[in-house]
Amino acid sequence: MKLSEIKSKLKTLDTIAFQLPNGTLVPNHFHVTEVGKISKHFIDCGGTVRTENVANFQLWEADDYDHRLHPEKLLNIIELSEKVLQIEDLEIEVEYQGDTIGKYGLDFNGEHFLLTTKLTDCLAKDKCGIPETKLKLSDLQQEAAPSCAPGSGCC
Repeated sequence: MKLSEIKSKLKTLDTIAFQLPNGTLVPNHFHVTEVGKISKHFIDCGGTVRTENVANFQLWEADDYDHRLHPEKLLNIIELSEKVLQIEDLEIEVEYQGDTIGKYGLDFNGEHFLLTTKLTDCLAKDKCGIPETKLKLSDLQQEAAPSCAPGSGCC
């Protein structure tokens, strides 16, 4: 989800809720303690120099149970961050404290903002000898069908 998308969603909401990938909600007394831009300048294992930029939100739970972050307040924080930090319409990455700081993507299901899992990946598979094989479900079904047909002896 990009900044423009969350701003559009926030304008339609009365309350904000973030849902973790396991389905539980971030406690409703959370705060967004940071909105910023993170730039990553790196070299991958194949020697290619790369740059990635994301808008970053940091969610934090406080012992302050009497205050809730309302959509218009978060919208104001985002707009101020865009102006002061000159943040473009970037993809959003969310940091949230679990056993360690987790990084999540962001989506919306019509009711809650969804913290989506992110995965690491090799960006130079062709240069470091990792074959990029893609299996088709239809190939697996064709292979599996004859071996488990009645009378095939698979059972």
